[in-house]
Amino acid sequence: MKTLLKLIKKHPLSGGFIFILLNFKFLNSISIPNIKHRIFLRKRTSDVATFIQIFVNQEYDRIPIKFSPKTIIDLGGNIGLAAIFFANKYPESKIISIEPEDSNYKMLAKNSRNHKNITTLNKAISNENNITVQVEDNGYGKWGFMTKKTNSSPENGIKTISIDSLMKQNTISIIDILKIDIEGAEKELFESNYESWIPKTRCIVIELHDRMKSGCSKSFFKCISEYNFSFNIRGENIVMINNDI
Repeated sequence: MKTLLKLIKKHPLSGGFIFILLNFKFLNSISIPNIKHRIFLRKRTSDVATFIQIFVNQEYDRIPIKFSPKTIIDLGGNIGLAAIFFANKYPESKIISIEPEDSNYKMLAKNSRNHKNITTLNKAISNENNITVQVEDNGYGKWGFMTKKTNSSPENGIKTISIDSLMKQNTISIIDILKIDIEGAEKELFESNYESWIPKTRCIVIELHDRMKSGCSKSFFKCISEYNFSFNIRGENIVMINNDI
């Protein structure tokens, strides 16, 4: 009840709507103002908490940018809620959402199928291209799947894609917003092979996961310190703005 009252006070959504959302037992989809299509959520999963972060707390609505983004890459797409938010806030943008875990990806594809400016990709992002990783469930819920290198055959894992390869495949010259929520894989992403894409990225929105994998913050800040970015914090996210673009 305290959570409900806090949300009602802080946000313009109706108390009844939030109550239904917090007790999402009988519904599997929901319509909300200013979002063109219904959103599908899985009952009794972290989908509801993710929904609250993005559409109630509006974490991605507070990104301090002074331009209209044309290309948005969503790393760690989960069930597509961030991509849907961006698709509706920036309808002229092209959004690529990447999710490695199969059950999440199916929901991502389902949620984004009516948004023509969202493209989905069932791969794992990495600093290395076309290697096989295993998706691991370490008990963090549907929003906390991690990836790990494996010697298994590709049939038993999932292939990675690098940001450089992603840009080349989609003819992207500038990434306007790069959203990163990849449950610890940011450690490897920022360790090497970033020289081609970091200077071409206007805004990085990242959640760091040192609690899940040691060294994430060290890897990220060591890399980003080589470039001219300004620093902001918005909720759980660090926002870096490239001052040279």
